Amino acid sequence: MTRCRHFTAAIAALGLLLAALPASGQQQPLATTGAAARNFPANALRGSVTFVSGNKLLLNGNAVRSAPGLRVFDARNRLVMPGTLRGNTYTVHYVMEASTQMLHTVWLITETEAAKPRAAPGMVVRNFKFESELPEPRQQR
Repeated sequence: MTRCRHFTAAIAALGLLLAALPASGQQQPLATTGAAARNFPANALRGSVTFVSGNKLLLNGNAVRSAPGLRVFDARNRLVMPGTLRGNTYTVHYVMEASTQMLHTVWLITETEAAKPRAAPGMVVRNFKFESELPEPRQQR
């Protein structure tokens, strides 16, 4: 009986020790800038979001509603409550719900992420360039 109690206490202590360790497999590697390296979905667009109040937002200057399960991630990919961002405007990547056209997911982006090209509403994306868009060839002497 005494051995069973000691064994149970040892197992419980081991469980508490393991629970206190960080889950390093779930964390994303940090980039050189100190922000988490993030991969955004292919259908994510870039825009500007102003958090007005409650589920009311301005997306690229147009009033939209947020989906009931709106997720907002900060530059370190941590979940942020939309109410704490009220009254502020951010450059973001976002995904809209296709059926309701409500804002579903928002990522607040860093300047480094904003420097990378990304599709935006009204932007024409194509996989070729016109000759007029190519750099001028250098004159050989």
